[in-house]
Amino acid sequence: MTIFAVGAVCMLLALFALVFLVIAPPPKRVAVQRRIAPGTEHVSALQKATRRAVETIEQVSSKRDRRMFGSERLELAGIRSEPSAFLIVVFAVAAVLGLIGVLIGFGSFWALVLGVLFAAAAPLLVSAYLNIRTDRRRARFGDQLDDTLQLVAGNLRAGHGLLQSVDSVAQHADPPTSEEFARIVNQTRIGRDLGEALGDTAVRMRSDDFTWAAQAIQINRETGGNLSETLQRTASTIRERNQIRRQVKALSAEGRLSAIVLILLPMVVVGAVLVLRPEYLAPFVESPIGWFAIITAVVLMIVGTFWMAAAVRVKF
Repeated sequence: MTIFAVGAVCMLLALFALVFLVIAPPPKRVAVQRRIAPGTEHVSALQKATRRAVETIEQVSSKRDRRMFGSERLELAGIRSEPSAFLIVVFAVAAVLGLIGVLIGFGSFWALVLGVLFAAAAPLLVSAYLNIRTDRRRARFGDQLDDTLQLVAGNLRAGHGLLQSVDSVAQHADPPTSEEFARIVNQTRIGRDLGEALGDTAVRMRSDDFTWAAQAIQINRETGGNLSETLQRTASTIRERNQIRRQVKALSAEGRLSAIVLILLPMVVVGAVLVLRPEYLAPFVESPIGWFAIITAVVLMIVGTFWMAAAVRVKF
């Protein structure tokens, strides 16, 4: 009977395809581009719904003075998106992670718990992702700084003014240096002092080297002198510091890798046991001693993580 039913369904689907797709096909629809007036932008229903959601989130989040995913933080991370649109992405990530948690614990009490925990972890994971992107962007800015100062010094030797040299860097340098120098140029065009704009960029990028360069530029503007030679010597010093910094990073790579393995190993083991043999972990949630053991393990993991992170971090 089962084989007969499957065959009957296949025959009905074939008949449906033959009648509605071959014998009596649906009428051809005119393309959307030909049905709208010239110069009119077509907006689909999905785009309209997304736009309404973005506007609603923007109205709600704009009432708060500080937002977790504000425009300044997104700009530092190199993400060209409005905060409201980025919040929709965060909600989507939370929904996906919640579904993954439900699927992992499907058929047990852990389904709801894991779903809620995974969904609640979405903002933390996205925040950590933004921090990683911001740190990498600042590191690239620091690595490009010696070439940037050399470019400014070359423009000064060619007879250009300081602001023209900064504008040249904004046009010809690689990001994120070009983006930050374009910000400096835009600030000076609306009346802000160049020294203040340079100092603000140094604070934003957390670069001590650029702070020294900004101070050298500001002192030279007040006292005079050969700024191109000053920037050339500063670039040489920064290049030597970058070489030493890379050497220190290479020597401490083994310690950082060991710390990452030790931190992730307990989490991976617990996750694997939870998926393969969840009954092994059931006693932990069935008695006060088990809950005490879980809390103790979490606290020790947090303390150990911070301890190892401080041990492998070499300040230079």
